[in-house]
Amino acid sequence: MTRSLPGGVRRTVLKGGLRVVTEHMPGVRSAAVGVYVQVGSRDEAAQLNGASHFLEHLLFKGTPTRSAMDISAALDEVGGEFNAYTAREYTCYHARVLDEDLPMALDVLGDMITSSTITSEDLEAEREVILDEIAMHDDDPDDVVHNLFAATAWAGTPLARPIAGTTESIKALTRAQVNGYYKRRYRPEAMTIAAAGNVDHADVVRRVRKSFSRNGFLDGDAKPSGPRVAARPRPLHAGEVSTSRPFEQVNVVLGMQGLTRSDPRRYVLSVLNAALGGGSSSRLFQEVRERRGLAYSVYSFGLGYSDAGMVGVAAGSLPSKADDLLRVVRAELARVAQSGLSEEEVERGKGQARGGMVLSLEDSASRMSRLGEAELFQRRLRSMDEVLEHLDAVTPKNVHDLAAELYTRPQTLATVGPA
Repeated sequence: MTRSLPGGVRRTVLKGGLRVVTEHMPGVRSAAVGVYVQVGSRDEAAQLNGASHFLEHLLFKGTPTRSAMDISAALDEVGGEFNAYTAREYTCYHARVLDEDLPMALDVLGDMITSSTITSEDLEAEREVILDEIAMHDDDPDDVVHNLFAATAWAGTPLARPIAGTTESIKALTRAQVNGYYKRRYRPEAMTIAAAGNVDHADVVRRVRKSFSRNGFLDGDAKPSGPRVAARPRPLHAGEVSTSRPFEQVNVVLGMQGLTRSDPRRYVLSVLNAALGGGSSSRLFQEVRERRGLAYSVYSFGLGYSDAGMVGVAAGSLPSKADDLLRVVRAELARVAQSGLSEEEVERGKGQARGGMVLSLEDSASRMSRLGEAELFQRRLRSMDEVLEHLDAVTPKNVHDLAAELYTRPQTLATVGPA
């Protein structure tokens, strides 16, 4: 069944529950396609921590008809971009190619997703690569402090665990565990194929049906998995945690419970976030860096999951300035919660949010991501005009009310730096 969605988007559900969503972009010669699998690190049992990310690596290692070199060479020889990433709630395999090479990209993706061999030899080789990747993240202060913050804020839930796993969990994973995870989780009803650019919907559907029919992958009669939506966010655990590392700076993340992905106030939050700490004209940047010289980098953030969310501020400073940095950040959050932002700040935040969104969607890969993520996390796809109307409707009172609610909540503080 095929139906039209806002903005010229079309959606078809194939046998087995596999969804195909496309958006034609006039005037471009590229096409971006992604396979969105509704499984991420939060779906792993404790003993499988890192399995989603491990599997993401292994699907590039080969199928019965393609070696790892064949997969890489197919995209390289046409100048295409090909990659994947794992998030807490989904995994994405994506390619960006010239429009004439889209059939090849779809065939490679279909082969990988449905027919990867996941041999013991490949698993052992990739295990070492992932251990190196974890070590690399452990050398990055920003990664360390955000992982520490998540482990504290979401303690006792799968959201607390690092997406890539730990050294211990990766060393313990077996081929049987990863392959079993692949067979259980990579089902057509849990997948969306999103494509944007110079694409024809009927042609994409036809090629997806062919490329993803290997091994009887589409033989079932399951219905598509519904979007991940929750009525209310789970609370964060408040408190302070720190760890010493031989870094030159002290890195901090100060946060509190935020909004879910589907909360209608997310448009207000995007304006608040942009005005508070989203650019060089933002209040935090001006107060912390320009006026006081307390940090080189300081920014606010809003992060939403299907049933959880966080907002906060991240910054890095010299150890001698860390106490002053935290004092000023907390004072600014309290001031915004009490008095809101000026009309000028709100208008600037709206302009930044609006411009960033529109400019990002000039790119076919960004359009593809919008389609895939909406299918996973929204009850319906909103047109760009509708989203812009929501942003334009944000008032200073909306921003003040949300700031007063969010920035007065119990705080979680993570600190990483020299002893």
